Amino acid sequence: MKRISTNLPNDNMSYHLRMREWQMNEAQNKMAAQTRIKDPRNDPLATGHSVRFQSREARLERYLQNITRARGELGLAEGRLQSGLDVMQRVRDLAVQGANGIYTREQLAYMGDEINALLGEMLNVANSIDGQGNYVFSGHRARTQPFRMHTGRVEGSQGTEVITGVEYVGDIGRNAAEIDELAVSEYTLPGNQVFWAERQQIFATQDATAYRVQANSTIRIDGVQIDLKEGDNVFAVIERINSSQAPVRARLDPVQNSLALEGTFPHQIWAQDAGQGTVLQDLGILSRGNGSPPLNSADSASVYGGSVFDMLMHLRDSLYRGDQEAVGGSGLRGIDDSVETLTAHLSQIGARDTRLDVAEKRLAWEKPEYTKLDSQERDLDLSQAITELKMLEYTHQATLSTTARILRPTLLDFLR
Repeated sequence: MKRISTNLPNDNMSYHLRMREWQMNEAQNKMAAQTRIKDPRNDPLATGHSVRFQSREARLERYLQNITRARGELGLAEGRLQSGLDVMQRVRDLAVQGANGIYTREQLAYMGDEINALLGEMLNVANSIDGQGNYVFSGHRARTQPFRMHTGRVEGSQGTEVITGVEYVGDIGRNAAEIDELAVSEYTLPGNQVFWAERQQIFATQDATAYRVQANSTIRIDGVQIDLKEGDNVFAVIERINSSQAPVRARLDPVQNSLALEGTFPHQIWAQDAGQGTVLQDLGILSRGNGSPPLNSADSASVYGGSVFDMLMHLRDSLYRGDQEAVGGSGLRGIDDSVETLTAHLSQIGARDTRLDVAEKRLAWEKPEYTKLDSQERDLDLSQAITELKMLEYTHQATLSTTARILRPTLLDFLR
């Protein structure tokens, strides 16, 4: 026999009624939220899939935003470089005219004045600022004006101060945007590459044939770290530099038996000793004290290979002096080198923009696909949900009706 207390039927009925009400509440909440997964316990497997799909969607959205920003920065740089190329084309026209030999010295000086004005415009292009107040060609030093000018008087300028020197004070940093998993695309260009006309060369004057590295050391050239071992001679140093990823080539100068560095493409070499090492200082490439590049070459070292601004100043000064041979020779050659450099970097920008365009189209197609997959895991079948809710309501009403008939009267019912 099983004993049943007076309250047991009441408790059982109350429990089942509350369970039915809870089920109805859950169904109503799912319909209100338009999702079948309110809590992970509703469907753990589908919840896991949904979380991964939503995570991928969020990353795709971030990648698309990165691409939009990168394309904007590249477009700005492209516009500035195109303006600079237009300036250089005008300068080249003047150089060709000045080399004809049919103009007087006074007329050549007028051409020099125009080139001096174009030099100022070219400097404005190089010191361009974007919409956020950052310098476009300053590397990671976005708030530092990349090119600093010096003024003075030169022969033929008739006492007027003109630009006599331009120094790069930015850095070689490149900003990059993540455009997919493990995929990045650079969208900035350092000014000491974009506005450099010739491959720079640095010749030390110190005999290095007997040199030995005194302790394990590290040097950095154009941002590439090169490790040297204690006891390495100059030929080992040269071999380690040439086998690295640095865009320079080292050799022993046969005239002075000294170390010489030359860039593999037009840019300003960025060299420094890392840590407590003094290898490049000992070899006569860098000045003592290991100052910050690029203005840290040794006073005794010979540095060749100028910037676009050096080419403009050389052409202007040649016109001021009336030196038509220099105008048609080294002057015109320097301008052609400058035009070639600007054109090459415009091509780089175009290639990067093409890659970003392809990536943007792919991500724009991929994002709705993940939205669809997430929808398949989470979305509620509304017609089925309504049917289930109606069934719950019907059974709930039936339970209430049955309960009212089954429960016996209590003692209180006879005390009326």
